[in-house]
Amino acid sequence: MSRLSIPARGDVPEASKPILDAVHKQLGVVPNLFRLIGSSPAVLTAFTSFQGALSKTLDVKTRERIALAVAQVNGCDYCLSAHSYLGLNLAKISPEEIALNRKGASGDAKANAAVQFAVKVAKERGHVSDADIKAVRDAGFTDAQVVEIVGLVAENSFTNYLNVVAQTEIDFPVVHAAEAA
Repeated sequence: MSRLSIPARGDVPEASKPILDAVHKQLGVVPNLFRLIGSSPAVLTAFTSFQGALSKTLDVKTRERIALAVAQVNGCDYCLSAHSYLGLNLAKISPEEIALNRKGASGDAKANAAVQFAVKVAKERGHVSDADIKAVRDAGFTDAQVVEIVGLVAENSFTNYLNVVAQTEIDFPVVHAAEAA
């Protein structure tokens, strides 16, 4: 059971309802995370705006790989469960690749650089070295894309932290951070 209340879709504040309706239209469901955030219309608006903008960055596989790696770093079972499901079903990432992503790596050389950099940013709270930046640039990422990777780390860290605080009930096939990837 979640430590913070997760309102039913109809019980969120009025200002959250149109956003949750859009989530439902896009996904066919409103995951517990969105209903939890929906208890605060200001945070839901900010989050979905940030998420929407970042969905136009990099490619879906790289975004999901980063989400998996960051969720593992932050020990968030909810986000590992959600992004394992999305990785398999939306991004079409193999189970083997998901296991690598959870270990902070990728079988794709360019994606590997992005995932490793994202893990460094998450673990070191942004205190990365010049060599870390050089490695991600050498893999072919522009400075703008480095900014996008940091943005994705921030977006995913927010949902990781919120779900860990709330102990959000997982509404995806369950994956645990403590289990070996």
